[in-house]
Amino acid sequence: MKTTIKVAAAAFAGVLALTGCSSADGSDSGETLDINAFSVMEAANEPVFADFQGTDDGDGVDFRTSYGASGDQSRAVVAGADADVVHYSLETDVTRLVDEGLVAEDWKDNDTSGIATSSVVVFVVREGNPDDIQTWDDLVKPGVEIITPNPGSSGSARWNILGAWAHVTGNGGSEDEARSFMTKLLGNTIALPSSGRDATTAFTQGNGDVLLSYENEAILAKQSGQEVDYVVPPDTLLIQNPAAVTVDAGATAQAFLEFMTSPEAQADYARSGFRPVIDDVDIPEVDGANDPSDPFPAPDQLFTLDDDFGGWGEAAGKFFGDGEDGNPLGIITELQQETGKVGEE
Repeated sequence: MKTTIKVAAAAFAGVLALTGCSSADGSDSGETLDINAFSVMEAANEPVFADFQGTDDGDGVDFRTSYGASGDQSRAVVAGADADVVHYSLETDVTRLVDEGLVAEDWKDNDTSGIATSSVVVFVVREGNPDDIQTWDDLVKPGVEIITPNPGSSGSARWNILGAWAHVTGNGGSEDEARSFMTKLLGNTIALPSSGRDATTAFTQGNGDVLLSYENEAILAKQSGQEVDYVVPPDTLLIQNPAAVTVDAGATAQAFLEFMTSPEAQADYARSGFRPVIDDVDIPEVDGANDPSDPFPAPDQLFTLDDDFGGWGEAAGKFFGDGEDGNPLGIITELQQETGKVGEE
């Protein structure tokens, strides 16, 4: 546990480099895997790398990493960035690579349907929760200052936004009522940084009253000594993060992809606050969780993309379409423009 906390703290403070980080020295084999991932995986991957290097498949393997906003990372791979394994916030960021012939069409044909990590949307608040923020309705009260990443670049932002939308429609509200709720929420939003990690940094630097974030990001903040708390609201959205190998990657990349969903790696990810995506994981005590001995309580109501939004294939365009190539603007894109909350460039 002590090593994990030190790694998390270093990453949170920006000490870990964005590229070339490795949790252990490799041997003379010289094999290097390029990992291209969304920003919040930076600290969580370190113990997973180390444990893989302790296996026969990982002996002598080094890791070269690139982290950033999920959509930006995916587009960078399309533009030529090196990647053997990709791990993103959203399925659409992998399907972009499928459309470009960079990831095989059958990438989801495995025991977890392509999902490597999972979490839920939570509210990160000031220590002691001085504003008593408990539910989604508390976020739209006058004067509440919200930070959430920009859905134009960040996958975590899209999960956050759809969690808010599902709060209305999943509890019997109409789409018009959901639009009204989202207009109020965006009206209370004071910053939309480009990535989930940048949003966390903005909040921990003292901006805003509440941060919409992943549960694991909230736990990491607490592990790193930040004076924050977090609330799992009564109804929230299940976050599922996909991973895949690229078509030119070798057998070692495939072995690492499979290792990511092993009980050992899932326990590592759990220590960093991610909910396991497989059964029979020996979940350790999770420092920084609200209850370290029971770190992942079941919400009263848990919405999912597949059941409540028809999957990302339907939700991406409906909510986040950019209006290019003759396609209509997505609902959230339109509301961002109407409210002037278009995020940081």
